[in-house]
Order: sequence, then structure tokens, then C-alpha cells
Amino acid sequence: MPWLSLSWLGLRPVAASPWLLLLLVGASWLLARVLAWTYTFYDNCCRLRCFPQPPKWNWFLGHLGLVTPTEQGMRVVTQLVANYPQGFVTWLGPVIPLVNLCHPDMVRTVLSASAAIAPKDMVFYSFLKPWLGDGLLLSGGDKWSRHRRMLTPALHFNILKSYVRIFNDSVNIMHAKWKRLASEGSAHLDMFEHISLMTLDSLQKCVFSFNISTVHCQKPSEYISAVLELSALVTKRNEQIFLYMDSLYHLTSEGQRFHRVCRLVHDFTDSIIQERRRTLPDQGLDDLLKAKAKVKTLDFIDVLLLAKDEDGKELSDEDIRAEADTFMFGGHDTTASGLSWVLYNLARHPEHQERCRQEVRDLLRDREPKEIEWDDLAQLPFLTMCIKESLRLHPPTVGISQRGTQDIVLPDGRVIPKGALNVKGRSILGKKRGPIFGTHHNPSVWPNPEVYDPFRFDPENTKERSPLAFIPFSAGPRNCIGQTFAMTEMKVVLALTLLSFRVLPAGEEPRRKPELILRAEGGLWLRVEPLSAGPQ
Repeated sequence: MPWLSLSWLGLRPVAASPWLLLLLVGASWLLARVLAWTYTFYDNCCRLRCFPQPPKWNWFLGHLGLVTPTEQGMRVVTQLVANYPQGFVTWLGPVIPLVNLCHPDMVRTVLSASAAIAPKDMVFYSFLKPWLGDGLLLSGGDKWSRHRRMLTPALHFNILKSYVRIFNDSVNIMHAKWKRLASEGSAHLDMFEHISLMTLDSLQKCVFSFNISTVHCQKPSEYISAVLELSALVTKRNEQIFLYMDSLYHLTSEGQRFHRVCRLVHDFTDSIIQERRRTLPDQGLDDLLKAKAKVKTLDFIDVLLLAKDEDGKELSDEDIRAEADTFMFGGHDTTASGLSWVLYNLARHPEHQERCRQEVRDLLRDREPKEIEWDDLAQLPFLTMCIKESLRLHPPTVGISQRGTQDIVLPDGRVIPKGALNVKGRSILGKKRGPIFGTHHNPSVWPNPEVYDPFRFDPENTKERSPLAFIPFSAGPRNCIGQTFAMTEMKVVLALTLLSFRVLPAGEEPRRKPELILRAEGGLWLRVEPLSAGPQ
């Protein structure tokens, strides 16, 4: 058959059959893949028709650009949730569906699913891998389960009690700076800037027992600057879709800078681990806790170095570094965001601010120095209500996304197909939305959701409410392991801040900006007035 001849390729007839067979096999495989993908896509589209969706720009763009990481984008999400209170579908371009769930009844199935069925979508989180390694935030499967079990004791109440003194010390350092600035006439402060430094200070002391206020400032300030710079670099990359490919990002000056700063952070953490491992006594965790409690110098690294799994295996130095870096990353920004927004909300509602202040004064009336202790935390009910309402209105983490490894059936019978992104805040392009922010602003769950009302969290008003209506720390098996740590720090910092300062609005309303956490464009500026230290 001359038409099968490959002589035009310079091949002899005896060689024609193998080449032709290889070509036919390759073309058949490609055609089969295309047909299989087309069928799966068509089947998913059919099953997703039961979810409502807002109007698209066109068939090619889908809903790209509908929700931007700006104040306007946050308002669009609020309107979408009002229009579709059970949930809705949006499309990234013509082929990528996102299922946005925003009601407690709908998110329950996904939040309770195992990490194997609904793992995090790793497009964004892969940016953090060179920095955070296989810590709890990024690991999965058996490794995540093992580390979760081993890290849980590191945040036990007995350990958190020793951190309360650290929170007191760190916030007092910040307040001394505020008083100095106020005396110089600089009472307008960016809350994010000041509180982020304070939370990093306290975390360094809790994780490493590293006191930046009593040692030579060069090395610790370099470390804190590095953590802040890495967060900024990840945020910037997340907004530049053409730099999502590692091979391209590594060629840029920012990509090279990112890896240099990662090495600096890793070297710092490694040096602490190696020094601690050399000096760590040969004793069990219970004995260490008793010994450390006497001198009040317990830290996260100590517990991780002694942690063992069911088979008696310890964490490697690389594992410990990953978990310590993850704790530093996840603990400073989220807590700083929560504190900044609660101060903003109390500045806008002076009646609630004054009630919180009086509650703290009554608690510490006959105490000197004015410090919050562990047992005090349960004696601040209204202050706790104010924090929770602020976390509802301005959740630090607006959400995450998960890509199902199998079909997920919702309570009403609708199905989220395997492979579809179930959005709980962040889409594949990093735009924040979903059930944390969406559920918190759902008018069918929270009447007048845009109003700041701490009494929503009065015990009498929470009895009939679903526990999944309020999920600032997520829920289910992959909820935030550090939520008690964060709430403890927020209570201590807020109580002592209101005891020493009156917080007032500083002009224009802030414009929300969802990044790694919920920020404000240009900073969240408030005015602080030192209060008299005399008897109240």
C-alpha cells in the first residue's frame, strides 16, 4: 500500500510499520483521553445544573473577575449569599466549576468529610511549600494524621497556661510604645502594623523561648522581618497568575529573594532546634512539664522534641522545623487580623467598648500589677462575645478550598462531582469567598448580618443556632489546632488594651482587602487615647 509508505520521511519500508503503529497508538490514546474528559465534563455539568449560578460574563470567561479581592468584591459576595443562601456555582473560565457553599446545613457534609475525601486544593498552598515544608497546613494523609496527634499535647491547657504571662508581657511592650507615640502627638496608628509585631513577639517567646526585648536586637528583628517579608511575597505571587508556575517564579528577582529569605528563616529555626536538642534533659514529657512549670519557661519546641507517636517514634528535626515555621506563619497574622478588627468594631461602638472596659476593671479592681491570668479568661463573658461577633463579621481567614477525590452528596441529595472545587473561601485563583465569610454573612442564618451585635453570642441566643453557623477556625477533622491559643491571646490583649486606652475611629471607613488574611486597604487606622492609671 503505497499510501502507507514513509519513504518521504527517509525511512525504509521495513521501518514503516513500527513507526506507523506507534503513531496510531499515540493518537488513539490521546483521542480516548479527550473523549473521556469530554464525557466527564459533560456529566459534571449535568449534575451541577441543580445548583443556581449568577449570570456569566460570557461562555469563555464564565465568572472570572466577578469577585475581586477588594471591598467591592466582598460586597458582591454578600449579595450573592443573599440571593443564593444555600449555595451557588461559579465558573473560572469555560471548564473549571466552583461550588460555593454558604449555609450550615450544606457545609456540614464537607466539613465532616475526611482529609482523604476532601483535601485542600494545593494550587495556592504550594506557594508556601518551600517555606513551611510538610507542616500541618500543607501535609496530608497518614503524615498529617500522625503529626496532628503528636502536636495536640503541645497546645494542651496546662501548656497554654504558661503562655498567658508571655501575652501579658508582649502587649505591655506594645502599650509602652503606644503611650510614647501618643505623648509625641502620633496617636493615629495602623493596628495591623503594631499588632502583627506584637503577635510575632509573643509567638517567638512561646515557640522558641526567644525574648526579643532582652537580647541583642539584630538577629531576632531580622527573623521577624523575614517572616513578614515571606508573607508579603506569597501574597504578591498569589495575585500574579503568570507566576503560578514555579519554573517562571524562580527566574524572577522576587522568586530568588523568596528562597534567600526562606533559608534565613530555616537557619534560625534549625539553630534553635539543634541547641535545644543538645541541652534537652533525658526525661519524659510529664517530668519536663513539671520542671519547666517551676521556672515558667515551657515552649513549643520542647514539647515537639519530646513528642512520640504510638510506635515510640519521634519527629525529625525537619518535621519540627516545619511545624514551628507553620505555627509562626499561621499564628501571627490571623490573630493580628482578629484583634485589629475587634478594636475597629469597638471603636465604632463606644457603648460596647465601655462595657468591656468596665468588665475588665471589675475583674482586676484590687490587683497589682494589672495582669490577666488563666483563670480570669472565663470571667470575661461580654468581652468574649465582642470578640466572637467581630470574628463573625470580619473573619481573619475568609476561607479555604477543597477538591473532592470522590463525589460528595449533600443533605438535600445534590451531588458535588469528584474533582470540582468545593469553595470555602479561596478559589483556584486565590479569590476569597465561601462558607466562612459567606455563612457568617448569610441573612437566613444571621438576621441583619452586616450589623455588629455582640448579643448574638449571648448563651440564651445560641441555643437554637447550628454550631456550624460560626466557623472562624473552620470545623471538622481539619479545624484549626491553634484556636484556643488564638482566643486566649485575643482575650488577654483586648482586655489589657481597653484597660489602658480608649480606641476611637480615625477618619474614613476602611476598605476590606482579603489576602492571606482579611486586611484593610492602606492599613486599619485608629486613634488611641491613654487612660488615667488612677483608681476608677
